[in-house]
Amino acid sequence: MNVDLSELALAVLEAQPFSRLVGARLTTFSDGVAEIAIDIGDTHLQQFGLVHGGIWCYAADNALTFAAGSVLGPSVVTAGLSIQYLEGARSGTLRALATVVHHDLRHATCRVELRVDQGSADSLLCAVAMGTAYATRGGHAAVGSTQEDAHEKTEL
Repeated sequence: MNVDLSELALAVLEAQPFSRLVGARLTTFSDGVAEIAIDIGDTHLQQFGLVHGGIWCYAADNALTFAAGSVLGPSVVTAGLSIQYLEGARSGTLRALATVVHHDLRHATCRVELRVDQGSADSLLCAVAMGTAYATRGGHAAVGSTQEDAHEKTEL
């Protein structure tokens, strides 16, 4: 049975209630690459009118997990993430582009560039992140599982 991984990826994103809440879209999904886009609105801003750090982290986390899933298979969980904020943003479209920089059969390490398109040809680099995702055993990642269950399903 052949499964179109891009269709599966879109279905996985749609099945995530938080992704729907923030308005995330999967705009790129190919071998070792994934991009999440979010149109910035008032609900994404913190008290100073800048995009909240949680939105940046969410976008980096989900983009890296989709990129990792493109090389490891659809059952993956994020093991860790580090992010550095460079510039603030108030409006536009946030784009988190993740690229797999190394992988083996069970792990993938990804670099994520988080940019904001503000209507011009150029985009503003606002943050960079690095993270690792693990393929789970048995193909049952995190759906209905606790974090402890997810760790038991990986070989740390």
